[in-house]
Amino acid sequence: MPLKRFIAGAVCQRCGQQDKVRSWEDPDANLMRRECVACGHEDVIAMKSDADEIPTRVNYTDPVFDEDVKPVRILLDDDPKSAH
Repeated sequence: MPLKRFIAGAVCQRCGQQDKVRSWEDPDANLMRRECVACGHEDVIAMKSDADEIPTRVNYTDPVFDEDVKPVRILLDDDPKSAH
């Protein structure tokens, strides 16, 4: 039998009571199950997805750099009076 634990601060979606929701893992179905002990409302959450991660600029492994890009040089004027 799976270990059922209460979720601190969780509010039931049906009855709205706080600290009455408990959860447990169902490893055979790869699900997280939740249940309200006050009203009996049950909820199921998928644990893992088989979908691939969407490539973003953070996890992209082969970045493309433009060959014609050059750095910008910032020139500072030490004497602000000469600009007048």
